[in-house]
Amino acid sequence: MITPAAPAEPGLLVQSLVILLAAAITDNILLTRFLGMCSFIAISRQMKTSIGLGVAVAATTTATAALNYLVHTYIVLPLKIEFLEYILFIVVIAAFVQFVEMVIERFSPPLYFALGIFLPLITVNCAILGVSLFMIAKEGYGFWQCLVFGLGSGLGWLLAIVLMAGIRNRLKEDKVPENLRGTGITLIICGIIALGFVGFSGMIKF
Repeated sequence: MITPAAPAEPGLLVQSLVILLAAAITDNILLTRFLGMCSFIAISRQMKTSIGLGVAVAATTTATAALNYLVHTYIVLPLKIEFLEYILFIVVIAAFVQFVEMVIERFSPPLYFALGIFLPLITVNCAILGVSLFMIAKEGYGFWQCLVFGLGSGLGWLLAIVLMAGIRNRLKEDKVPENLRGTGITLIICGIIALGFVGFSGMIKF
């Protein structure tokens, strides 16, 4: 009897593409899990600063996901210090954000001053830590999968804040009821955008 061959595992490139799209769209860290809302609401008034912060967040999620995977795999598990994992993750994130802050200050002073306090606050952005924690929860993820997951999550956050900045730039708040202006209308718009992203749930699984 001929036994049917088992389905071939998807290649690394295909798997990486699926993880990237899923993390950015169907499981968007901001619009489906609502992490990182504080800086999202405060910075999304202007397109330039939104793009700048979004790129910084994407770079941070990508790098810290990879670094925290190494910390989890080669330090936490061998030494059996899972109770210190959150602290170690936060230390890695804080160190990398400090590096990003110095780079932006050196090469783009206008963006550095435009982002103001929200640049160092990337350290306590719950989306950054959330990416690392969700990454660890993904069974079977290796280093490259975690790196792509971090990149996709960061790009999803960038996409969300750029969408919001574009809408807010075109929004005429004088036509919005006074009590809903500012944060109120921003949260309503965010909810509507989130409904659109949630509609993609289940289309791409990873």
